[in-house]
Amino acid sequence: MERIGRIAKHVNAGAGLDQHLTPAPTSAASSAIMTKLKGKIAALAKDRTALKAELLKKGDTKIQDVTVEMAINGARSMKTMVTETSDLDANKGIAYRGMSLFECNEKLPKAPGGEAALPEAAFWLLLTGEVPTSEDVSALTAELHSRSALPQNVLATLSSVPKETHPMTQLSICMLALQKDSKFAKKYDEGMKKAEYWEWALEDAMDLVAKIPVAAAHIYKRTFKDGSAPTYNSKLDWAGNYAEMLGVNSSEDFKEATRLYLMLHADHEGGNVSAHTTHLVGSALSDPYYAWAAGLCGLAGPLHGLANQECLGWLLEVQKELGNQKPTKEFIVGYVEKTLKSGKVVPGFGHAVLRQPDPRYMLEREFALKHCQDDPLFHLVDMCYQAIPPTLEKTGKVKNPYPNVDAHSGQLMHYYNLKEENYYTVVFAVSRCMGCMAQYVWARALGLPIERPKSVPLDTLAQVALKK
Repeated sequence: MERIGRIAKHVNAGAGLDQHLTPAPTSAASSAIMTKLKGKIAALAKDRTALKAELLKKGDTKIQDVTVEMAINGARSMKTMVTETSDLDANKGIAYRGMSLFECNEKLPKAPGGEAALPEAAFWLLLTGEVPTSEDVSALTAELHSRSALPQNVLATLSSVPKETHPMTQLSICMLALQKDSKFAKKYDEGMKKAEYWEWALEDAMDLVAKIPVAAAHIYKRTFKDGSAPTYNSKLDWAGNYAEMLGVNSSEDFKEATRLYLMLHADHEGGNVSAHTTHLVGSALSDPYYAWAAGLCGLAGPLHGLANQECLGWLLEVQKELGNQKPTKEFIVGYVEKTLKSGKVVPGFGHAVLRQPDPRYMLEREFALKHCQDDPLFHLVDMCYQAIPPTLEKTGKVKNPYPNVDAHSGQLMHYYNLKEENYYTVVFAVSRCMGCMAQYVWARALGLPIERPKSVPLDTLAQVALKK
């Protein structure tokens, strides 16, 4: 009965559009940058909520035909979700709030003297739809630093986990251990109004984004190094500090590579496994910690976040077979043809949605051309870029023969001495936390309902497709 009463509080709290328009008052004092951030989200939410209401008046408008293939093959390209933060176009790649990644890298604020866009600037863009000023990003970085400390119970939980446990498992455990401090869950239990959901979701989202690089650095140190606590540097930006905490390379170039990687991987619309899982769990009003921990378990899969690691493994195998030879187009073509004849795929080439070279790959390539000319592994990556697409295209079986970002990311990490391949998905997770949390905030701001698609047995499809 107590649970029913609590639910009734939320249902009866009112779902009028006006309640979405202004930030709800909070019991805790907000910093100036949080007040500004909430104001911008509230203003945009007013506009987007009004648009949602107009669209629902035309709710029976057909946007797509659903096919048997879609139902069987993982809902591929089935338009069944709303994601405000980013959109993936087959030819242009991902866009953050309508801005291509090339535009983001050009227009978003950067670290002093840097060329890569700051990931926290991308986080602001995803949340507000606006390019932040340098002053806003500095204030946002300071806000994240102020929230970054890991509670003692989280560190104690982590220390109890065997060091041999996969780093992604350790990270998921840390995110769940943080859940006891969820502000969203606490306010939900107190009966907050629906119009307040997004604001308390934002509070948890900020805490998660602030803490995940610290947890990730602890995991790296205890799993692969001497177990010492990472040294936190609040004078650096969010990504630069993460790079420094890892302790594998002190150069500014490594910090720039980390900024670029974390900005490029921040969001990838809502249909991929980690984003969709986070959205699905969040749609039940599970708090951001529960939702993101679930998303992390999806990200750990070989067909999703683990691809980066597998691509580097393949490159190192090719490099080993090369020996002291320089990679040539003829050698790569021969190796790829042998790989395909054995029934295997070439990792890092092709994409479920993209039909052009991945912009993330191209931006990492631009970085490597400038900073990695002395790296034999980059020379191999470069030759693969030249040789593999035509080879795959000749087979006539590949819709997209071009490289995706996973074909390059491992080379950059390896070059800067981050060589523990089992850790690569954790770096991906630190980045993707921003996009998944921005999506979570916006799902609550728009009042999106619990997700409940309809499943059918094969017999039902057969009745439709095989009827005579």
